[in-house]
Amino acid sequence: MHEKKEMLDQGPFFHGTKAELNIGDLLEANYLSNYQKKKSNYIYFTATLEAAKWGAELAAASAKERIYIVEPSGDFENDPNLTDQRFPGNPTRSYRSKFPLKIVAELGAWERHSEKEINHMLSSLKKLKEEGKNVIYD
Repeated sequence: MHEKKEMLDQGPFFHGTKAELNIGDLLEANYLSNYQKKKSNYIYFTATLEAAKWGAELAAASAKERIYIVEPSGDFENDPNLTDQRFPGNPTRSYRSKFPLKIVAELGAWERHSEKEINHMLSSLKKLKEEGKNVIYD
């Protein structure tokens, strides 16, 4: 008898990025990370608009920030980079999957963090990098 796994979260789910994509496109693992110069073994997403905004704002590109509404096509797990390292219990509702995410819509309008908040976050991330603590467990 096959036991059905309980879904971690019902969503809706978001993916923040600077990549220009279309409805119906698939976001897949094993592509260049938005945050480090390496391929990522997972595709990352969140069930909070706040985390998706950070994903779009901090993505390493000089293009328009976008937030897509996505549907996971398979199993997913808590993102250990946030849940184990920074936010025990996963209050950011951040996840990762080896299965593709299907883009079902683009969020048309959303309020960015202030430039002061973004610059503070970038400074904090730079400090972590300098201390060798910006490891992404992928």
